[in-house]
Amino acid sequence: MVAVKTFPMGGVHPPENKLTADSPIQVLDPPDEVSILLGQHIGAPAEPVVQKGDKVKVGTLIGEGKAFISANVHSTVSGTVKRVDEALDAAGFRKPAVVIAVEGDEWEDDIDRSPDLVTEITATPEEIIDRIKAAGIVGMGGAAFPTNVKYMVPEGKQVDTLVINGVECEPYLTADHRLMLEHTDEILVGIEVLRKALRVDRAVVGIELNKPDAIEAMTQGAERFPNIEVYGLKVQYPQGAEKQLIKAILDREVPGGKLPLDVGCVVNNVGTALAAYHEIQKNRPLIDRVVTVTGTSLSNRGNFLIRIGTPFARAIEAAGGMTDDVAKVIAGGPMMGKAVPDLSVPVTKGTSGILLLTKAEAEQRETVPCIRCSKCVEVCPVGLEPYLLEKLARVEYWEQSDEHDVLDCIECGSCTYICPSNRPLLDYIKVSKVKVHEMRRASTS
Repeated sequence: MVAVKTFPMGGVHPPENKLTADSPIQVLDPPDEVSILLGQHIGAPAEPVVQKGDKVKVGTLIGEGKAFISANVHSTVSGTVKRVDEALDAAGFRKPAVVIAVEGDEWEDDIDRSPDLVTEITATPEEIIDRIKAAGIVGMGGAAFPTNVKYMVPEGKQVDTLVINGVECEPYLTADHRLMLEHTDEILVGIEVLRKALRVDRAVVGIELNKPDAIEAMTQGAERFPNIEVYGLKVQYPQGAEKQLIKAILDREVPGGKLPLDVGCVVNNVGTALAAYHEIQKNRPLIDRVVTVTGTSLSNRGNFLIRIGTPFARAIEAAGGMTDDVAKVIAGGPMMGKAVPDLSVPVTKGTSGILLLTKAEAEQRETVPCIRCSKCVEVCPVGLEPYLLEKLARVEYWEQSDEHDVLDCIECGSCTYICPSNRPLLDYIKVSKVKVHEMRRASTS
């Protein structure tokens, strides 16, 4: 019997629209060409270690993350490097990338491609962390923070619990749901891998109650792992945010400006646990991920295992193709995702979903004056005053924005979602956060 928990402050419950929850994972064949971004993670971009004309296999290192916060990048296909150039990212900026012409599907010889489950973990904690770094593993929930850095616990910090995020509270997205159903055992071994790396005796998994089959599968599987507990969580967005998840499961409050480490936790997504399993037990770096490709207009919407670097256009084609009434394509979900400028944008390690919205679904309602209803304050999960932060941003009062804790905003979009006046609250808050960061850096330089 799993306990039911949630976070106590704010949150909303948008329509779930989990249209692909019953859609098994389909393997998408590699395209003719991939564009693999060298900076598809938080931190410094990887530096290219290949050049035009080089032959690569699946799993060949093509970019080395040399900075402390960075991540290695591997070829996700076999073929010839066409160029080391630039490609559009989901935000519409041109970023360094390696473009590879696909020729066959030859993998590096030391990658174990067998389906056999490997449960015995022989690597030491230090080896696990080093290999996670070598494999280029990052947070698969969307943030794409280099995973190895989380496990390098600073001196003086004490960690006692590994928190695994299986919430997937964003509407439409079902990739993590399907992973927990179809790769239960691998995820659980991956959790044990991460737990060993962290040197803790306890791992907890949070899953929202709208995934009862996943809760059942993970709970039954965890019976073989005495150090793993599974918790059912109330369906409440943004339950999957780190601070809200920690509060829901462990009743620990992460203070503003602090990290999960400060309350004895490290948080990782179930997809990250699976990637850790693949590397430590199968010697397979991060070269693909499951992406939910969805929308009411798609005839074959579903969950697809896609090689990183595959263009969005290829994934959309596999899901049924574009129709005339599609007005917007979003990388991610409708609450926190970004509208992409071009369908040549490649899938990255952090691409959890590709969402197509019709003209009717994407229509923007007219913005009218604030009616001071305080709904945005009521739903803010971190206790901010979004209406005030928007006003401060409009008049460029960055110091006052800082004083009102704008940097604590987790950009969940609950305020914009609930606002009856259709104010672009989050848009202004995002601008304010950038300006406050710039102001702080200038004051310390």
